[in-house]
Amino acid sequence: MEWQVIIVLFGSFFLFLGLGVPISFAIGIASLLTIMLSLPFDAAIAVISQKMASGLDSFALLAIPFFILAGNIMNQGGIALRLIEFAKVLGGRLPGSLAHVNVLANMMFGAISGSAVASAAAVGGTMAPLQKKEGYDESYSAAVNITSCPTGLLIPPSNTFIVYSLISGGTSIGALFLGGYIPGLLMGLSLMIVAGIIAKRRGYPVSPKPSGSEVLKKTWDALPSLSLIVVIMGGIIGGIFTATEASAIAVVYTLLLAVVFYREVTIKQLPSIILESVVTTSIVLLLIGASMGMSWAMANADIPYMISDALLAVSENPIIILLIINIILLIVGIFMDMTPALLIFTPIFLPIAMDLGMDPVHFGIMMTFNLAIGICTPPVGSALFIGCSVAKVKIDKVIKPLLPFYAVLVLALMLVTFIPQISLTLPQLFLGY
Repeated sequence: MEWQVIIVLFGSFFLFLGLGVPISFAIGIASLLTIMLSLPFDAAIAVISQKMASGLDSFALLAIPFFILAGNIMNQGGIALRLIEFAKVLGGRLPGSLAHVNVLANMMFGAISGSAVASAAAVGGTMAPLQKKEGYDESYSAAVNITSCPTGLLIPPSNTFIVYSLISGGTSIGALFLGGYIPGLLMGLSLMIVAGIIAKRRGYPVSPKPSGSEVLKKTWDALPSLSLIVVIMGGIIGGIFTATEASAIAVVYTLLLAVVFYREVTIKQLPSIILESVVTTSIVLLLIGASMGMSWAMANADIPYMISDALLAVSENPIIILLIINIILLIVGIFMDMTPALLIFTPIFLPIAMDLGMDPVHFGIMMTFNLAIGICTPPVGSALFIGCSVAKVKIDKVIKPLLPFYAVLVLALMLVTFIPQISLTLPQLFLGY
């Protein structure tokens, strides 16, 4: 019976995905069919409806629409160009300086906007023509942008961590936010090392040294945007407000910044920005609601325990089991977007990781890092498509330049997986986690 449930659940889910059914509906229908194996149709419908409603009845979820709205305001507010200019101050003297600027700008803009796709479009769209003018290979430039845009998913504030907190049973959002800093920086710096080596070999130019007045001006222009992170994290660490309340403060801050300070967003533009945020929020929340039904179906059929037993049958060595989990997640990330993968596989793998003694914060950061690599890979990587589009490069041309960046990202993932303090030092230091 258990294997029949697994076949129906995952078989129907991937069948619907292959037929082009939207992923939230694919999750919901597959869950309904699975529950109908043990319950009549009307009872199965009642269970699905109840789980969807109860899954969305969470105060922490209020942070998602607010952070999405804040990110969309920032995307329209002329932030990217100011952060790129500031990144030139930080990385402009390194070999192949524009590649380093691209990585640094993605780290900052991704953290502020909370979107890898927005970061790939905004930063990549600005950097691609500059790099082309300086003689950079277009495929190399696109590869740098594609692999660095997900860094902001680890550097808070991050909607991904909010979703993980909910699905994992209430893992501290503040601890996840703090824990993401060092892995996010590690991700960006590892990419900069590879980019620097390639740039040095190819003889890409170094930007001229900026004057003192230029450094001060570019820093001053970027400071208000970067201060958003300080305000949010400072408030959470200081116990002034919760992560959910911080999301509302982020909206107020970004409105003042984009409308009053930078004057890049007009009052007339706000309705369209709000509408876009509502649509995005609806998609995310529908995914979360549908995944709650799937989580119940899996738990009811003891699927997580079956998978745990199967993994332990292969090996009882924690290192081997974590390697297997990472390999599975890397494969999943190739075919599935980040949020649904997180929603589906967290209930499966988190109990296994905790049985191995892994902290849920550490596991959430490892899983986010892993799936962030997936959005850079073909065939369905959203960052890959956007990065190639803004660079005007065909996907097949960028695969080979991406390989060394993939390799260093996997190496960094292994460090995050097997050295818990990379993820846990800051939560322990500031929150006593």
